[in-house]
Amino acid sequence: QVQLIESGGGLVQAGGSLRLSCAASGRTFNNYAMGWFRQAPGKEREFVAAMSWSGGSTDSADSVKGRFTISRDNAKNTVYLQMNNLNPEDTAVYYCAMSRLPWRAPTRFPDDYNYWGQGTQVTVSS
Repeated sequence: QVQLIESGGGLVQAGGSLRLSCAASGRTFNNYAMGWFRQAPGKEREFVAAMSWSGGSTDSADSVKGRFTISRDNAKNTVYLQMNNLNPEDTAVYYCAMSRLPWRAPTRFPDDYNYWGQGTQVTVSS
């Protein structure tokens, strides 16, 4: 049984920072690419950032480039999303996801992931 458990969300003022964590269990974590997505009220889920199974390559959405950084610690079976210089448009529920197939490069497509966390709320006040 694969489980992904996010933590680290909360309320922060514009310009502030948060670090999200996603702890994985039930699968060989370091064989799989990991991604972060978000969904704001009334909007579709959108890609935020992803990292390859090895950690050697990453991808991120243009809207977060230079502000958000994805990383992983395979010894802790955990992927992180460091979010700096947050703005109100970043308010959303953030989800981590694990790729469907092993040894993948980072991917932006939700269908390439088959395990999802329950989400953690990030609220940025102006």
